[in-house]
Amino acid sequence: MQTITLNQSGNYWQWQGHRIYYVQAGENREEKPPLLLIHGFGASTDHWKHNIAELQQDFAVWAIDLLGFGRAEKPAIAYSANLWRDQLYSFITEVIQKPVVLAGNSLGGYTSLCVAAQYPEVVKGLILINTAGPFSDPQPVTKPNPIKAWLGQLTRSILLQPWGSYLLFQYLRQPSMIRQTLKKVYWNQEAVTEELIQDIYRPSCDRGAAGVFASVFKNPQGEKNDVLLQQLKCPLLMLWGEKDPWMDSHTRGAKFRQYYPNLTEYYLEAGHCPHDEIPKEVNQIISNWVNSLG
Repeated sequence: MQTITLNQSGNYWQWQGHRIYYVQAGENREEKPPLLLIHGFGASTDHWKHNIAELQQDFAVWAIDLLGFGRAEKPAIAYSANLWRDQLYSFITEVIQKPVVLAGNSLGGYTSLCVAAQYPEVVKGLILINTAGPFSDPQPVTKPNPIKAWLGQLTRSILLQPWGSYLLFQYLRQPSMIRQTLKKVYWNQEAVTEELIQDIYRPSCDRGAAGVFASVFKNPQGEKNDVLLQQLKCPLLMLWGEKDPWMDSHTRGAKFRQYYPNLTEYYLEAGHCPHDEIPKEVNQIISNWVNSLG
C-alpha cells in the first residue's frame, strides 16, 4: 500500500491564537470536491494515513487535528463540539476555500455533523464512520437500578475532581493500556500496530493533554443528533463497523435512518475504526460515493 509521511507533508495554521496541525495531499480537481477527514477522541491526522495514501490519487485530501489533540496546541480552555465545529468552519473557509465532503470517525463524526447541519454552505456531502453523539431519547419507562445509578453518580463526581481525571488520564495513556483498549475495539487485530499505539501515546505527553481529557467530563453535551439531522440538507453516507463493542451499530443506524431516511449506509466487518482496520474497503466505498455526487 502506498504510504504518506505526515511529518513531511504537514503544515500549521493559526486559529484563535493557537497552532493547528493539518495535512494536505492530492491535487485539486474542479469536478470533485475536496475531502476533509476528522479524527476521533484521542486520535489525530495520523489515524487517516492509510486513507490519505489511497484517496489522494483521485481527490484533494485534507486532514486536521482538532484543537487539543494530535500535534495541535492544547490550551487550558473549555473544549466542546461547538469549539471544534467553529474550528472546522474557519479551516474550510480560510484554508481550503471551497466546499468539502466531510468524513469523521466517532467524535470527529459528531463534530462533522454539527458543521454540515449548522454551516451547510461549506459542505457538499457528509460521511459518518461509527459516529458519536447523543439522541433526544424519551424518558425511561422503568426505574433505573438505584445501586447502578449511585455508582454512576459517584464515578462522575470523582472524574469532575482535577485529581480524579488526572489519575485516570495517567492510567489510560500508558502504552500497555492503549494497546489493550485498541485490541478491544478493533475487530482486525492485525491493525493494532506499535506505530498506531505510539501515534496515540505521543500527543498524551504534551503539556495540557490531561486538561483536554478532563474537559470531557466537565462540559455539557452538544446539540442532539436528531436535531442536527433535521437541519441537515446534504447527501449522507454512513459506515458502521458492526463489531464495535462501544456501540450497537444497527440500533444507532436505525436511529439515523429514522431522522434522515434518504441516506446510504454500509455495515462492515470491523470495530470502532473501520477506516483504519479495513482501509482499502472503506476507501473504495468513499471514492465511489463521492464520485456519484456529480
